[in-house]
Parts: sequence; C-alpha cells; structure tokens
Amino acid sequence: MTVSAFVYPWDVNGDPEAPARIAALGVRQVTLASAYHSTRALTPRHPRHRVVTAEHAAVLYPADDGRWAGRDLRPHASGAWAPGDAYGEAAEALAGAGLDVHTWVVLAHNSRLGAEHPDTSVVNAYGDRYPWAPCIAQPATRAYLTDLAAEAAVRPGARGTELESLGWYGLAHLHAHDKTGGVGLGEAGQYLMSLCFCPACRQGYGAHGLDADELAAAVRAALEPLWRGTAADDEGWAGVEKLLGEADAAATLAWRGATARSLQEAAVAAVRAAAPAGFQVLLHADPVPYHCGANAGVDAAHILSVADGVVVPCTGGPGLLAPFAEQGRGVLAANLTVVSGMGGSPGTLAADAARARDLGATELRLYHAGLASDGDLEVVRAALAGG
Repeated sequence: MTVSAFVYPWDVNGDPEAPARIAALGVRQVTLASAYHSTRALTPRHPRHRVVTAEHAAVLYPADDGRWAGRDLRPHASGAWAPGDAYGEAAEALAGAGLDVHTWVVLAHNSRLGAEHPDTSVVNAYGDRYPWAPCIAQPATRAYLTDLAAEAAVRPGARGTELESLGWYGLAHLHAHDKTGGVGLGEAGQYLMSLCFCPACRQGYGAHGLDADELAAAVRAALEPLWRGTAADDEGWAGVEKLLGEADAAATLAWRGATARSLQEAAVAAVRAAAPAGFQVLLHADPVPYHCGANAGVDAAHILSVADGVVVPCTGGPGLLAPFAEQGRGVLAANLTVVSGMGGSPGTLAADAARARDLGATELRLYHAGLASDGDLEVVRAALAGG
C-alpha cells in the first residue's frame, strides 16, 4: 500500500535533514504543495524558523508569463515564505532522498482572488460575498482554475497530482479569526448558506426552472428559525428538502452538481493534456454531492470515470470510503491526520489504516509530515515499520 506524506516546500528548503527524515518515516511518496492558500504554519524542526506565514494564496514556483499575460485572473507569486522556485527546490531534494514527488494543488479557495476581484466570489442569499470562495460557475473563473490546475499540477519531475478544492467552496471555512460558529447551522443550514446568487448562478437556477429572487427569499425564510436559536436539523439532504421543498432543493443540486462535474472534467483533461504518460490525477473528495469545501462533494461513479482516484478524509473514521469502494475501480487513498495537536491520532495509525484497507482503501495519505511534532513522527515511524 503506497503511503504518502503531505509536505510544504518551507518544511524542506533550508533544512538539509528534512528529506532524509521524511523518507525515514517509511513513506515512499510525498505530496508537495505547488499552489496553496494563505496559511500560518509551524515548522517544529527547521533550523531557521518556527512559524511560516503565507500571507495570500500563491503558486510556489515561477508562473508561466506566456500563459497568463494579459489576463485579469492570474496566480500570484509567493512572498518571502516560499521565494523563487520553492516547489522545485524542495522537489529535487525530496527526490534525491528516494521519494516519489506528487504535486498538491489548491484551486477554488483563494481569499486574495476574492479581495482583488470581488465579482468572482460566491454570493449568498443575503447578498454577502465569500471572498475565500470563487464561484465555479463563472466562465472566467473556470478558465483560470483549469489553467492553474494544469500548470501547478505538472511540475518537472512530478509523477502525479492531487487537486484540492476542485468544486464548490461554501460557508464552512477556517477564515482568519473565524467567528461563525455562534449559531449551529447543521448540514442543511450549511448548504443553504453556501448557495451562490451571483449573476452566473442566478442564470443557472433559471435554466433549472427556478426564479432566483424567489429562491433567495425562500432560503432566507428557511434560515430564519436558526438565527432565532431553533436547533438545526441534522438530517442531511432530507433537512434541505424540508426547508426548501423537494423540487426546489433538487433543482439547486442539479445546477451545482452539473457545474462542478463539468469543471472537474475540464481541469482533469487539462492536466492530462499537459502531463507525461502515466501521470496520476487524484481529487480530494467527499462522496456526498451537496457537501462543500476542500474535499469537494462529488458523485462517486462520475469522479472515478474522470480522475484516476480520490483522496478521502478519514480522520473521523473511514466511512466515507465506502461509496467510492463500491465502484470497484481507481485509487482510493485514505487521508489520516497524524498531528495530535490538530485532532489526529498517530497512536492509532496502524488500526486506522487497517480499517481503511478493509473498506477498500488502496493507499494512505498522512497529514502532515511538516506540522507534526517529533513525538508524533516517531509514533508514525513505528506504525509504518510494524512496531
């Protein structure tokens, strides 16, 4: 079973011991960020720093000026946290330690894009913009994301890629000093607060028989009891149907699902067109189509007909693997957090991996080799060695 550890370039560059230390964990592969969102990250072992602040979403390599010249929407270079070809420098060092390198590409999650181009953002039923969430229905945004996927995925020497946030990004987002948890929305409320009402989406709803103004009013009315403190309905999609009505709920999902699927098809096709033969393309995914976020909600059968496989969040348990495993094809990578301070459980890695394997996982992903403490890494090393 292939095991890959997530890594940032700043975990490696400037630390000559990092590649050998990661290889010594017992992994054969790393998933190295090449395009990433803003973040603040610890580097517990780095000889020069302990905290890295990535101030905005950026590509971690020199973007191709020929590809982006004259375009309003284009990726930004990173600052001092990952200067120059930070990805390429780290990839070369990791490959030198005998590790296969795959790219890690974050797409529809970009607060700087929303700040500089507000019209690209998701707009909720109240008219509030989500600058961290580009609306994937807008043609210019789709073109930007598709080209970014191809460029950031196919870096020199990379053997594959993992595309994160290739779908709808909604309300649930760990934004800076986030204070949105005061009202429990439940899955149904999260879905309603994630519906977009930008011009492209309003037109899309119309094509599915919905009046956008009436739909927005219905969403606001459905959410009103939650703002007053009524307990959220946690029945998942059944809760959405109760709040909106079955027909309207189905129409919103039809629009959003078709939009996400066509973008995923276009992005994967662009990556394949740019990549050498045998290049592996995986998506970070959730098998519940109405879910939003970094692990895009997908139809399991569809996505495994498009990509080579999926990376599935399993830190809370391996249950989300089952719908993908039922398809009987493709790479199925179980993503397990091994940073105890971030809710992970490195001590149960062996048992968690066994349960994931029983549910059809063919590979493992470990989040995150750079963020974990020495103690966490030692436990991971022992678990992968069978100790």
